Amino acid sequence: MKYDKLYLRNISLLKRKKKYLKVKKFNFNLIFNLIKKHFSKKKIKIAGYYPSNNEVNILKFLEFAHKKNFRIALPFIKSSSIMCFKSWTFKEPLYPNKFGILEPGNSNKEIVPDLVMVPLVAFDKSLNRIGYGKGYYDRILTKLNKINSKMISLGIAYSFQKSKTIPINKHDFKLQYIFTEQGIIDSNK
Repeated sequence: MKYDKLYLRNISLLKRKKKYLKVKKFNFNLIFNLIKKHFSKKKIKIAGYYPSNNEVNILKFLEFAHKKNFRIALPFIKSSSIMCFKSWTFKEPLYPNKFGILEPGNSNKEIVPDLVMVPLVAFDKSLNRIGYGKGYYDRILTKLNKINSKMISLGIAYSFQKSKTIPINKHDFKLQYIFTEQGIIDSNK
């Protein structure tokens, strides 16, 4: 039986709410290894996110990346359909947007990241994803991929968020990698 995105989104969000505290630790060093593999010695720009709604907490990773002198950016909602990434220094004040998600101030500089960490609601073995349904990440990833063809898209999820298949359409952006507490899943495998 095939399910639509709304059904899969609701089931996955409920599952995440129930299970997220039971997950073992994430090995964020795997992300640094991925960065070394793709960018060798370059200090890249990393677009993360401020976790909300039981998403994987990546704040320790962002703090460590900041200490290693990587430039950090977070999502910033510009309008009802446009998102960008704005620079953020760890521990700099953040402000709630219309969805209640914390983001940098409007005056922060817009950044084109090399690595985009994408929070997600569900994913499948082909690295298709479901987000919250507004299309912000699909649009920004498509745009950024045209600007920076070496950009890496890395979905961040718990392993229990994996679905058998995710229905896709022409506007969906397929990720290159997914990172869970079990490791990194590569689209080339």
